[in-house]
Amino acid sequence: MDKTDTIKKATLEALEKSLGVVTTAVKQVGIARSTFYEWMKDNKFKESVEDIQNIALDFAESQLHKQIKDGNTSATIFYLKKKGKKRGYVERQEITGAEGLPNDIKINIIKSGEAIHD
Repeated sequence: MDKTDTIKKATLEALEKSLGVVTTAVKQVGIARSTFYEWMKDNKFKESVEDIQNIALDFAESQLHKQIKDGNTSATIFYLKKKGKKRGYVERQEITGAEGLPNDIKINIIKSGEAIHD
């Protein structure tokens, strides 16, 4: 194993400890972010990074599920907005006029140089 491989391995370990935060990992190992992103061209390294990112995502999802289980309403709403769209849990905005009446919206398209007439 050469020096670069050793540093890559240390970077991956630091990345795992930081739950995928690149800045934290590269600072710990002492390399530049640009070096990290240059290494991302190496498919094996990139796959390892993506695995770590998936682990971090799994951890975040488990924390969200814990909050839902504990009765956190905001966490439940967030989950339903993101995962329950097919079941109708979407946020919609309806634009209405005063007292719920429809708005009378007019759109005028003006070509450059034309005068505006109302």
